[in-house]
Parts: sequence; C-alpha cells; structure tokens
Amino acid sequence: MTARRVLAVAVALALTTAFAPAAAAAEPAPPGDAFYVPPSPLPAGKPGDVIRWRPSHAGPRQATVDAWQVMYLSTNALGQPDAVTGTVLVPKNADRATAPIVAFAPGTHGPAFECTPSKMIDIGAFYEQPGLDDLLDAGYAVAVPDYEGYRPAPKTTYVVGRSEGPAVIDAVRAAQRLGAAGLSTSAKVVFRGYSQGGGAAAWAGELQPSYAPELNLVGVAAGGVPADLVQVTLQLDGKFGFGVFAYALLGLDQAYPELRLDSFLSDNGRAKLAEMQQSACTFELLTTYANQKIADYTTGPGYIKPAWVARLNENKLGGTPPRVPVFLYHATGDQLVQFAQADSLHKAYCAAGVQETWKTYDTDHITLVYTGNADVLDFVRDRIAGKPATTSC
Repeated sequence: MTARRVLAVAVALALTTAFAPAAAAAEPAPPGDAFYVPPSPLPAGKPGDVIRWRPSHAGPRQATVDAWQVMYLSTNALGQPDAVTGTVLVPKNADRATAPIVAFAPGTHGPAFECTPSKMIDIGAFYEQPGLDDLLDAGYAVAVPDYEGYRPAPKTTYVVGRSEGPAVIDAVRAAQRLGAAGLSTSAKVVFRGYSQGGGAAAWAGELQPSYAPELNLVGVAAGGVPADLVQVTLQLDGKFGFGVFAYALLGLDQAYPELRLDSFLSDNGRAKLAEMQQSACTFELLTTYANQKIADYTTGPGYIKPAWVARLNENKLGGTPPRVPVFLYHATGDQLVQFAQADSLHKAYCAAGVQETWKTYDTDHITLVYTGNADVLDFVRDRIAGKPATTSC
C-alpha cells in the first residue's frame, strides 16, 4: 500500500429485481484495472443499465455489507452516452425488497486514477467513510458513483455538474438494475453529498424531474456546494486551494473539448497539469499545489473568454430548483468553497419555493466533511420516514 493510501486510511478513521434482465446481460468483468476501461463501442441501452460488475471488498464494511463495483451507462456534459463506474453497497441485514437507496456523491478525490472512489472504498481508504457508515448502519443501500473519466488513462470532468448530476442519478438506476443487489425500482431515494459531492447531489436534484422522473426521490442533502464555479475558482488563485482551481480548469476542458485549455497553457502549466493528472489525489491538491498562481501556468487569461464563460454559466446551479425537500449547509469559514455563492443558492431556492432547510456552521470546509454528518443523517431519516419537511426560508 502506498504512503498516500496509508494517509487516506488514517483520514478515514478521524436477488432479483424488475430489471434483472439488464443485469443478466452485463458482460463479464475483466480483471484488475481493465475493469475501468469502457468497452468501445459502448453497448446499446438506457442510462443506468449495468455494463459489467464484480464484487467489492468494501474496506472496513466487508463483514456487514454485500458490495459490488459496477460500470453503467450514463450521460456526459454534452448529452452523449458514456460509461461511469461506482460501488453499490447493501447491508446484509437489510430487507432488499424495501431498502431505501441513498446516492452518496463523493467529495474531491483528485484526477489520478489511483484516487478513484471505488478503489478507495474497496481498500478501506475512503475519507468519507464515517458518512457512508451512518447510512449503512441505518439499513440503507448506498450507491457511490466515481463520476466520469476514472480509468487508467484518466479524463475526469471535475465539478462539471452537467456530467456529475447524471452520474449520481444513474448510480441509483444501476443499483436497482443490478440483479445481485435485489433492490426495488420503487425504493425511496435520497441524493447526498458534500463539496464536489454537494454540487453533484444538487445537480442530480435539479436534473431528476426531466432526466429520471421514475425515481421515487424524497430528498437532497447537499453541503459545501460549489454552486457558481466562477465565484468558487477565481478566489482560490494564489491561495491554499489553488490545486482545486487548477483541477477545475482541467475538468472543464475534459468535458468540453472546444475550450482548448492547452492553447493558453505555458510549458510550466502543461507540465504541472500533466503531473497532477498522473499522481495527485486530494492530499496533493491541497499541499503540492497550495498557494500557486494561475499566471505561472498560463500565457494569458484564456479561461475568461466567451466559450469558457458560457460553459461556466451552463454549470451554475439554481436554474431548475429541485422538487423535493433540500437540506443545504455550509461552513461560514469555508476556505475552499466560497460561502457567499452558497448563500446565494440558498436564497434562490427559497425564492423558488423549495422546501429547504439551510444551516450554517462556524467552522472550515474540511472539518464540516465530518461534523455535518449527524444533521445529514437526521434529514435523510426524516425524508425516508415520510415526515413533513420544514423550511427555514
């Protein structure tokens, strides 16, 4: 185990359904990392159809849950079919015919293939393990997407909501269509996530009515949400979170080829981003690249050109508010995801009539990864129990 994975472990410690034919038609899972390489061409099918699956060790939960790594069809930011991997976990003592399903959208893991969330879950190095444990201990099935692009030659689309939202939604569909899991297509569903995951969960909530109206969605819990990428990224230049800024540029460019990031990178920027994509996980993003400046990576501010602005605006939350109750929360001292833009999303949702609970915490971004879990679990439990939602608007 690498030193990075040892560190990740330390951080983590602070049968049949209505869609069984889709699962039965899945191709045999290739061994090792070849599992993550999508077939070419992609198989015909619908978003959420399972392409392949194999058992997962599920890290510290292997004795109490059944778990599988899956590859499923989804939709990229351009509206085209793609393949996404993830993990489905079901408590061994759950009644699978009635078990609710929570889509757990993971936070930032970094661009390198070794950082893939399903790999981290498998070896017990998932830094959001406490939040995952809460849901499993409550008896819920959990679907964890890896998001688009985690493969041996990674091409991740970091913070691109138009890609992440479908990946979250289709993780639930894949869990329902995985015959081995035995989950119901009528199960109550909640989307939950923090940081990158908070944005992904909120995007899933906004897209669900048109993209997956058949889901029995009952709530969305989203914390540390990067709702406005312009406001989030630009204020990180030269700061502690610069690596997140640089990774966001890389993610947008990989989602939208017309942005041509390489056309305004300097030689240093080209080398740094190549290095980042090869070896950076969350820890490296926040240490190796801390306090650097975008001017040292570029020959000019190409990221403010009209093509970039259009795509950034296309990935701004708030345009189609969720139709289910929402728990939105944020740290007032957030040093990575600006508080003001999250407050603006909260106000936009309230103005649109969303049944929203808004809560702030007097802490920092990383601390709230863990200290917000209890309130998230309360919200999820109440939505699944069918309790009337309150609003703080």
